[in-house]
Amino acid sequence: MKQTLVAAAAALLLAAGCTQKKQSPMDNPFFTEWGTPYELPDFGRIRTEHYMPAFREGMARQKAEIDAIAANPDAPTFENTVLAYEYSGQLLKDVSAVFFNLTECENSDEMEAIAEEVTPLLSAHEDDIALDARLFARIKAVYEQRESLGLDGESLRLLEEQYKGFVRAGANVPEAQQQRFRQLNEQLASLTLRFAQNVLKATNAYSKTLPDGSAVTLDLPTWEPFMQSCADRKLREEVWRAYADRCRGGEFDNTPLIDSIVNLRLERANILGFPTHADYVLDNTLAKTPANVYRCLTDIWGPALKRATEERDIYHRMLAADEPGARLQPWDWRYYAEKYRTEKYAIDDAEVRPYFALDSVREGAFMVAGRLYGLAFRERTDLPTYNKEARCFEVMQGDSTVGFLYMDFHPRASKRSGAWMTEFRGQHRDRQGRNVMPVIQVVCNFTKPTADRPSLLNFDESETLFHEFGHALHGLLSKCTYPSLAGTNVPRDFVELPSQVMENWCRHPQVMKQYARHYQTGEAIPDALIRKIAAAQTYGQGFMTTELLAASLLDMDYYTLRTPQHIDPLAFEEQAMQKIGLIPEIISRYRSPYFQHIFTTGYDAGYYSYTWTAILDADAFEAFEESGDLFNPDLARKFRHLLESGNTVEPMDLYRAFRGKEPSAKALLKRKGML
Repeated sequence: MKQTLVAAAAALLLAAGCTQKKQSPMDNPFFTEWGTPYELPDFGRIRTEHYMPAFREGMARQKAEIDAIAANPDAPTFENTVLAYEYSGQLLKDVSAVFFNLTECENSDEMEAIAEEVTPLLSAHEDDIALDARLFARIKAVYEQRESLGLDGESLRLLEEQYKGFVRAGANVPEAQQQRFRQLNEQLASLTLRFAQNVLKATNAYSKTLPDGSAVTLDLPTWEPFMQSCADRKLREEVWRAYADRCRGGEFDNTPLIDSIVNLRLERANILGFPTHADYVLDNTLAKTPANVYRCLTDIWGPALKRATEERDIYHRMLAADEPGARLQPWDWRYYAEKYRTEKYAIDDAEVRPYFALDSVREGAFMVAGRLYGLAFRERTDLPTYNKEARCFEVMQGDSTVGFLYMDFHPRASKRSGAWMTEFRGQHRDRQGRNVMPVIQVVCNFTKPTADRPSLLNFDESETLFHEFGHALHGLLSKCTYPSLAGTNVPRDFVELPSQVMENWCRHPQVMKQYARHYQTGEAIPDALIRKIAAAQTYGQGFMTTELLAASLLDMDYYTLRTPQHIDPLAFEEQAMQKIGLIPEIISRYRSPYFQHIFTTGYDAGYYSYTWTAILDADAFEAFEESGDLFNPDLARKFRHLLESGNTVEPMDLYRAFRGKEPSAKALLKRKGML
């Protein structure tokens, strides 16, 4: 999943207060140049007491910049208004980038306390800008004469996106409603951040000691293998319930927060002139309307549910053979799915993992980027990092440095679960026209190495690494002028294309043969095992596609509500799943109380985008397969142009330029074995 700084802020701020001791500005590393190679963040110098003064100063500086733009006596122009606003707030951007990324990777009580204090301040600051009538009047004046300004395509795109962004942020909200609009934003910031912290704390609070002395937690790298391998059905149920029942009651209860978040988002959308929150969100995407999203999801739902039902019947028969009279339950699914997969395909994770050592998979991703785009990755142990487990790579194109990539792969108590890409600095050109190199971060949660064994991945985890690396390439290869249009700053239902398409190279037998080597012998993965993995690609697709679509449809149901109402999330979810006919042996990929994507991390009314872009990625990779060359230079050049362009061009125009035609869902259904 790609994680933006805005999403990180929404996911990790809380509402309360803390104090900071006074310090000299010169003691604060945010107030000076980093003085490090390539101006990378100097993590070793940053202390928690530096953040709040930097946040406050950053907001003060941007406020002064905005006041200067708004009060400029000269007629508004692209340069003195649009560009001046685009490049404002650099200090605030710098401190936000470091702080919000580290709250996800290096969280602590002190960091949470800072987050508590800064939440309402940032919300009010953003509203002050968005609702500044003087500033918007100047931007609107430039926008209304855009056709006569002689702007190049990227500058015109910036102007249009900037104007649209102000409108969406409330610039046209009537003055009588502006105070309420501000209150909504502040309340939502606090609520969504409390939701995220509850999920983190509930996840960390559970650990089950097993009969063999080991422990299972709710982190997926330990939870899922346990559910696949545990023969004790009662123990499976206990651990499954601990995972599936998080944050639904008790100390970390998120159910009342959901009620508030959904209703407040609806009220805000209404103020902005939209009938639902989904209409507001989708107005700025490729999908455009809720009807289009529902159509996309329901077109695939039927074949997926049919396949899931067939899988269910197989596993039920297996359970009945073990325990006559027993009915298959959700906590049985992964166990029997893995057992059946092992029997039918003669393959299990224990056989696969030795060929997918973490470093080998990472090098495989680097190899693909080298073959497609001519990139090379050189580890730099001399550059600053925020944790000893985080590794820094200099990304090269020939003799030139393209950017830097931090990779942080293992779970920590201070680190949220899941996998994501974000950035400490996005690519752009500064006001003097100099290129600013990107500093990108990929974070995962793979099992740690032991004294005698490296971190060994299952195949799904290998695809996860390639997926997040695809996001990283989108940021690293950006070749844009304006920061707000660069890299991954594209519509939500397009941002997953560069990541999901990379998974195709990960799983292709030809590529796998090159990077998958036994961690002890160095032997390349045998052809027979490659064939087993390839044959297993369509296995379990009923379950995986159905749980994903169920979550996507649940998301849309929450955010297409048209009237305010009391929401019992548990009852709402049950009704939503009954409506689509989800079989009771499967639950939504994320149940409401821990569904962070739609309540904290920016995928509200947007979880469908994983399916939407899966159609694009399957269609895109089919172009390489049809050409007979997985590294076809002409296609690689065209796809690189798509990655370089960010949001400077309508994304679907970029896709059509690459593919030469409209995308089709046929390749996706074929890949999933559902045709």
